[in-house]
Amino acid sequence: MEIHNVTYIDGFILLGITDVPNLQIFLFLLFFTFYLCNLSSNLSIVLLIIIEQSLYKPMYFFLGNLSFLDVVFSTTTVPKMLSGLLLGDKRISVFGCIAQLYFFHFLGNTEALLLSSMSYDRYVAICNPLRYHVLMGRTSCIQLASSCWLIGFLFSLLLTIITFRLPYCSKNQVTHFYCDIKPVIKLACANTKQSELLVTGIFAFVGACTFPMITVSYMYIGSHLLKIRSRQERRKAFSTCTSHIIVVFLYFGTALGTYLGPTTQNSLEKERMSAILVTVITPALNPLIYTLRNKEVMKSFQRLLQRWLEIPPV
Repeated sequence: MEIHNVTYIDGFILLGITDVPNLQIFLFLLFFTFYLCNLSSNLSIVLLIIIEQSLYKPMYFFLGNLSFLDVVFSTTTVPKMLSGLLLGDKRISVFGCIAQLYFFHFLGNTEALLLSSMSYDRYVAICNPLRYHVLMGRTSCIQLASSCWLIGFLFSLLLTIITFRLPYCSKNQVTHFYCDIKPVIKLACANTKQSELLVTGIFAFVGACTFPMITVSYMYIGSHLLKIRSRQERRKAFSTCTSHIIVVFLYFGTALGTYLGPTTQNSLEKERMSAILVTVITPALNPLIYTLRNKEVMKSFQRLLQRWLEIPPV
């Protein structure tokens, strides 16, 4: 459809979370604290996994990827949100909006695929331990992780093309604190039904390729655990999966509800709240969920502190 006598926009305005000054200051301090926790804890895990040879295992290789993803994932949206809360800087260029949308979904899709790979790793470790080092060798892990990054890159490229092939004219206020697909597409001065269906279809496909794989993996794991007679061995095997299950439900529960539902003004408001959970809170909680229940990581961290601070071992 051709559009005549229109002026195309040169940027977008992110409406953010709230316009109440006192609430803005409180939210800035709260989210800034979460962001600092995210950076310090996730980067510490990445550093620990690189340095500590005792953690050169498939499970920690994927955990290192996840921690790195969480840092970059939050960094695509949170600094701009904090700037808006503190300085009132809500404007973002068209190129900045494209970049933000692309990297957000690149990293988001990659994380979904990575969580699926981690469930497969747990399935092999518990249900087929004798072949674990063969099936999850160094080369296999690198290939699996690389595939997650590559597929996430391609899916996000497709989503970005679908979004920004549309014309954007007079409306430029994004009902969000970052450039996300649904609120941006709603601003297009053209019929967006086909684009919205394509976007929903892509997210449905990603969900259909990842969540069922996780579900099936844990069905086999659960079936295997029921056959283990030793309560101690069963508890040990289950404890290695608990952290991953919690993160999966936090991530997929929010993501699927956000991107598979219809786009309405009311849904956009709810999605803005859900996005805070995904981009601010969950990345900061993931290191706590994974490390507090993991004695091997905690012992490695203690050894690293002892070496750096020259504290004699207890």
